[in-house]
Amino acid sequence: MKNTICGLHLVVELKGCPFSILNDEQLIRQAIEQASQQSMSTLLNLVSYKFHPIGVTALGLLAESHISIHTWPEIGYAAVDIFTCGECSNPYKACDFLAKFLKADKVEVTTLPRGSNVNKGNFHQLTKDYEQCQVAN
Repeated sequence: MKNTICGLHLVVELKGCPFSILNDEQLIRQAIEQASQQSMSTLLNLVSYKFHPIGVTALGLLAESHISIHTWPEIGYAAVDIFTCGECSNPYKACDFLAKFLKADKVEVTTLPRGSNVNKGNFHQLTKDYEQCQVAN
């Protein structure tokens, strides 16, 4: 029997990003909206906060888990978490999109399998009657 996981959690370090992007709350919100689409995830809610004088934190609540971005514009750095589960979501597509959107010079990604070695019992039996992919358009 193949080893299954519940989801993938990407911990992403984006370095060398422009100050003007990292300090723009609306751009950071747009980044999460588009990243969720790229990853084939369903964005349920999006909250953000603009720090003063600089910095933005934003969290996209996904049906499949979450995408978060925390920025330090003064050093060109963004800390990004992308956690998706389900058979259709692809967190790597969100990661690639965000690295380009935030114009990172350097990208470091740590991938953490979530829910491995957990007894899932009848997980597939319980979900077989439900639509696996419910991506909102």
